[in-house]
This record gives sequence, structure tokens and C-alpha cells, in this order.
Amino acid sequence: MSSVTEKERIISLDIMRGFAILGIFLVNMLSFHSPFLYIDPLSWWTDSSDQTVYGVIDVLVQASFYPLFALLFGYSVIMLRERVLKKELNFNVIAVRRFSFLLLLGLGHAFFLWFGDILAMYAVLAFIFLLFVKMNGKSLLITGLVIYIIPNLLLCLLLFAAELIFPPDDLTMYDNSLAEDAAAVYHTGTFTEITAERIEDWYANNVGGFPVMLISILPLFLIGGGAAKLKFLENAGQRRSLFRNMAIITFILGLLIKLLPYIMNGSLALDYVQDTFGGPLLAVAYGSFIAWAVGNMHLLKLLKPLAYIGKMSLSNYLFQSLLCSILFYGYGFGLFGEISVVTGTVLVIIIFFIQLLFSRFYAKRFLYGPVEWVWRSFTYWEIPKMKK
Repeated sequence: MSSVTEKERIISLDIMRGFAILGIFLVNMLSFHSPFLYIDPLSWWTDSSDQTVYGVIDVLVQASFYPLFALLFGYSVIMLRERVLKKELNFNVIAVRRFSFLLLLGLGHAFFLWFGDILAMYAVLAFIFLLFVKMNGKSLLITGLVIYIIPNLLLCLLLFAAELIFPPDDLTMYDNSLAEDAAAVYHTGTFTEITAERIEDWYANNVGGFPVMLISILPLFLIGGGAAKLKFLENAGQRRSLFRNMAIITFILGLLIKLLPYIMNGSLALDYVQDTFGGPLLAVAYGSFIAWAVGNMHLLKLLKPLAYIGKMSLSNYLFQSLLCSILFYGYGFGLFGEISVVTGTVLVIIIFFIQLLFSRFYAKRFLYGPVEWVWRSFTYWEIPKMKK
């Protein structure tokens, strides 16, 4: 009753998830090995190669892949709802169990592995998303765009106004003393000390920023859900020219916005514009390119390995945190603060390639990733078939 056949899966969704896991890992690695939450990256990393690699990640990756994942999350929730209703099950009960498990998993991930967890925040916002799921596709798209654009534009204007009034030092989010304290704990601290630091950093990163997350992630759930109701990806073959044009236009616009802090004098307001508007535009560009590319046999063959990662994206995401916590924290190899941006990026490529090989091996034998299997069992309150 709870299984999803291979025919029911949408290959472009799995490829997008796999691609998003790579992008998220590239950005997360900066926080895995350095106190990224508190630093000015271009001041903290002074080597030109580190600054160049960071600049590429900042422009092409940062703030572009969690929006892509949020869009895919909204799309998947609507697909789940349609499957559940078709089987005449109670969607609200199943959704509450599903999101409750995700919340608990996310909190465990944040407190015991890595403070930058996105799962708990997604779970909280998913409960709010349930208030909107009965809307039709067009209404979901419009509501999501309105909730996203208007509050974020107002916040941008407030930030620009604040920069005219207050000194730049009063508006910075960087704090070298906090960065050095966090680096010392993560580098040499005990598990208890590191856990306390993780919780403190998680609180600073999530609880204080919840209002911003509410207007930055929730509307993306709605937009992704609207696209699902309109069957954007199910009928991708009929929309290839649309996806191609969307990819080109949103990539150009997104790239221009992402480059603003480098073209002009960087500021908190410009950084917010860069991430809040440039990031999602690039997310749409990447997703649209994949939706277009799967219609080409040669491009599909090239991208298809990412689908293996995407089918078990949750397991792969958590494995990255587990491995990196062992590599970088004091209770493991203690490499926190010891490696460069370049080295960290090379590590991402190596680890991701190994994950890809293992995911391919695993997916040919099992229907679900290990964490996905537990999540599905909790969601449907039954143990699904595991082996193919």
C-alpha cells in the first residue's frame, strides 16, 4: 500500500534531488570545517585560490540549492497527497506522522551531528504548508510568489534604509571573537562541549532567523506544490521549449543578482538581495535545465547517475554530516579550522563520487535508502518491502 513503483517515480525529480545534495554539500562543507556562521569569508580566507573557489561557490551555489530542495519538497508533498487520497487514506494523519518524524530526525541531526540542519525547519514549515494544500495549482503558485516577493522586497528596502542611518559596523553579522571561540571548541572540545556549541549555533542560525525562513522557504513549498498540481514535470516532454527558455532567462537574471556584491561595494542589504532573489532564480534555472535535459537521450544518460543519489537523498545528506563531524570535530580527527576552502571542495567531490557509486550499488538492490525506509515505515505505520 505504501510503496512507490519505479514507473510512478519521475526521473527528473530524482536527478534534481541528487544535484541539490551536491550543491548543499558544497556550501555545508564551509561550515563543517570552519566557523562560517560568524566570519567574513573574504577576510577570513586570505589565500587567492581559496577566495576564488569561495567566490564561485558563493555566486553559483550558495542560496541556490536549499531553494531547489524546498521547491522539490513542496512538489513531493502534493504528489504524496494525491497518492494517499487515491488510496482513500487519511492524508492529514499520514502527513502529521511524516513531518513529526522529520522534525525529530532534524533535531537529532542538529544537536548531535551538525548545527546547520535543514530538516527540522522544513518539518515545522511543512505543518504550516498543510493549511494550503487544498488550493488549486494556480492559486498555490500566485500565493507563493506573493508571500515570497512582497515581504522580502520590504525587508530589502528596510536594510538599505538602515545602511543610510547606521554605521556599517553596527549592521554586520560577522564576529571574529565568536568565530574563534567556536573554532576552538569544534577543534579540540569534548563531545559534550561540542554538543553545547552545536545547540547554541543551531539556535542562532534557526530560532532567531525563523521569520526570515517563514518568508523564504514556506512560499517555495507553495510554488513547488503549485507546479505539482499543474503536472509540470509529469508532462515535461510537452514543455521542453518552456523549460529551455526558463533556464536561460532565470540563469542570466540570477547570475546578475548574485554578482551584485562583487560589482558594487558589498553590504548586508546587497548580500540579502543576492541570496534572496539571485539564489532562487538560479535554483529555477538549474531545475528547468534538468527538466529540459531529460528529454535528450545523451544528456539523460549523463545526468542519470544523480538519480541514484536523489532516490536516497535523506540518507546521503545525513551521511555527509556524520562523516564530516568525525573528520573535523575534536572527538574525531579534529581537522576543524585546519583545511582550506580548496581542500574542502576537493573533499566534497571525492565523498560525493563515493556516495554516487554506493547509491548506485544500493539502489539496484533495494527500494529505499535506509533512512527513507524508516521514515516510510513511520509515515504509513507499516513495514514496507525493502528488497527489489
